[in-house]
Amino acid sequence: MIVGVPKEIKTNENRVAVVPAGAAALVTDGHTVIIEAGAGSGSGFSDALYQAAGAQIVEKADGVWAAAELVVKVKEPIEPEWQSIKSGQTIFTYYHFAASEQLLKAHIASGATCIAYETVELPSGELPLLTPMSEVAGRMAVQEGAKYLEKLYGGRGMLLSGVPGVPPAKVVILGGGVVGSNAARIAAGMGANVFILDLSLERLRYLDDVMPANVQMVFSDRHTLQKQIATADLVIGAVLVHGATTPRLIRREDLKNMRAGAVIVDVSIDQGGCVETMRPTTHENPTFIVDDIVHYGVANMPGGVPVTATLALTNATLPYVRKLARTRCIEALKEDSALLKGLNIISGKITHKKVAEAFGYEFQTAESMI
Repeated sequence: MIVGVPKEIKTNENRVAVVPAGAAALVTDGHTVIIEAGAGSGSGFSDALYQAAGAQIVEKADGVWAAAELVVKVKEPIEPEWQSIKSGQTIFTYYHFAASEQLLKAHIASGATCIAYETVELPSGELPLLTPMSEVAGRMAVQEGAKYLEKLYGGRGMLLSGVPGVPPAKVVILGGGVVGSNAARIAAGMGANVFILDLSLERLRYLDDVMPANVQMVFSDRHTLQKQIATADLVIGAVLVHGATTPRLIRREDLKNMRAGAVIVDVSIDQGGCVETMRPTTHENPTFIVDDIVHYGVANMPGGVPVTATLALTNATLPYVRKLARTRCIEALKEDSALLKGLNIISGKITHKKVAEAFGYEFQTAESMI
């Protein structure tokens, strides 16, 4: 099979979908690997390293899209790339379709087979290709939140850890999943007072056993959420509903009850965000202020630490890439139930129920389409 890796063109997205070691593995498997020139440079991988691994380097993205049967990316193809997608081509990447009807329509019209990293799901319910980037994003959320709490950026002027004689900041985390638990560990390690809100008592009990003493677990409801964010210095949105649009937990009217200069980092912005006033931002212009509250909504947070993020991501994705290439995609979907759950679109039909429900579209079961 011909496996293509174009350079990511989303703003400040420096990750790459296949590293040289992965290219070497695919070549050893008997496949042709085509890499766009410079695709790995942002993550520290030169074209020469890919060539040494047996990959072919092409100068422009058009050469990758035109030749590849399987296109492997990090982020969803954005509008300038849509015209390059071929009918029958398989694209394997993060999609987050529920956050953009325009993106969804473009891929329905393309005739491509779209497999989304974020909905690949093991029988245990684990999301193996979302987990590594959730770990990175959760840890980054505290790092970024601490920075934007500085007065220079419109924040309250708080040091997350406090100092002797001055209390630390309060960090409220909405959601106790992978993002939330990673954020909590980092915030707690920096000395903050941390509160995790979640709907699952089972999850809260587990976190209570494994978290440091300065992390408290709180069952989430509307009243409790309002009470907690009213005294928060940093709020981290870490809510995920598999494949679906994120529920809006913080409303516009809630902002007036928060401390002026408080920061909200909404990691769930990829799926629409859990804050009514949040919108996607970029690493170049990461924040904006509404009602004296600093909003951080970078939709590709791990792109800011591409060396770490690329290695973490490709460690998880490469086995699936090899399986898709080895068994010609459709057979892989038939054989691997986790990959089948990752199938979002095929032959112009939506095969993920939550994606279809997000915009009221017709849904076909994945099993019926392969």
